[in-house]
Amino acid sequence: MPRAVHVLAFGIFAMVTSEFVVAGLMPQMAEGLGVTVPQIGYLITVFALSMALGGPLLSVALLRLPPKTALMVLFPVFLAGNVLAATASGYPAMVVARVITGVASQAFFGVAISLGSQLTRPETRGRAVAVILNGLMLGTLLGLPLATLTGERYGWRAAFWVISALTAAAALCTLIGVERADRPEGSGTFRTELTVFRAPRLWLTLLTSTMVIGATFSAFSYLNPILTEVTGFSSGTVPLLLLAYGAATVIGNTVVGRLADRYALPVLLGGLSLNVVFLAGFALLAGFGIWAVLCMLGIGLVGVTMNPALVTRVQRRGNARPLVNTVHSSFITFGVVLGSALGGVGVDRFGLRAPLWLGAGLAVAGLLTLVPDLVRRTGSPGAAVPERSGGAASANSEHPPPAPLHAGQTP
Repeated sequence: MPRAVHVLAFGIFAMVTSEFVVAGLMPQMAEGLGVTVPQIGYLITVFALSMALGGPLLSVALLRLPPKTALMVLFPVFLAGNVLAATASGYPAMVVARVITGVASQAFFGVAISLGSQLTRPETRGRAVAVILNGLMLGTLLGLPLATLTGERYGWRAAFWVISALTAAAALCTLIGVERADRPEGSGTFRTELTVFRAPRLWLTLLTSTMVIGATFSAFSYLNPILTEVTGFSSGTVPLLLLAYGAATVIGNTVVGRLADRYALPVLLGGLSLNVVFLAGFALLAGFGIWAVLCMLGIGLVGVTMNPALVTRVQRRGNARPLVNTVHSSFITFGVVLGSALGGVGVDRFGLRAPLWLGAGLAVAGLLTLVPDLVRRTGSPGAAVPERSGGAASANSEHPPPAPLHAGQTP
């Protein structure tokens, strides 16, 4: 795997650490900014909505730039947002900071995944995406505890300064360690890039991603209160359990990345089916410590770890260029918003097990979005032929894979 792919993961790590930092420092930030804890919670929603709505717009503005140049534009924007957060004198300034960082983060995801695909052979793009997205998993596993620990010891502003330093370091590594790549062949004006979105099957594929991530985040968003108030773990034990959950996501992401290029649809079918079992099992067994933990770890293994398969499937339906990848990231972010928001409604009305049942329902909805592909695959002689992709053939293809393409070329 090219060194540049690992460097891109470092950039994602910095972005994700900034995204999650508020969750670990709510009381301190509320006191420092003179607002309530729920108002600090809204900063998470602001970040997510800025990612989902603003990220694609910023990607459009960067369409004419080579990918590395686009990244080097995004780093200063993201850095400025974090510096503003570290120096914010009041709540409105913090909201603006979260909007800036959210928009830049989403655009960065799209460009980074596109560039990683462009720099690797078509048949290994799923593995490359998995390596890049390990930055996301490690942001959950290491970045959030690091930022939280820093904020608790030195004040919440120090956490944003640390993230600013990580951002600067990631920018320097990208400048040195990522080779320059031309704009992908076939890319063009905004109108040209939009033509790919005319395909209904692409929209259904994007919806699958929303359901997969929504199912997982309906549970993940409320793991802390579920584990303490329903399962009965102490508050001091929960960080260790979340660390184990983060480790499970790293393992699952690596495994899925190995399989995504050849088995994207079977991996999603198996992952969603298992997630239904783990989510429903967690809801039923949340009062039993060991079983609750096993179900939680299962969700970590087959939840957000489906991302490499989701990205591979979307790129096959559309292309591997930044706008498609950024729009896909927006659909993933909508899943985060959907799962966490509906989960909150469920908690208010039905108690803390409700988000787990909701997650199981969203996973079932995700399975339903796969039905047309499954019918097409099994119902016609030509169903085994791989979809239009970056060159990776389906595992069931009766035809040999096409000849390798130049970097970034889409057949």
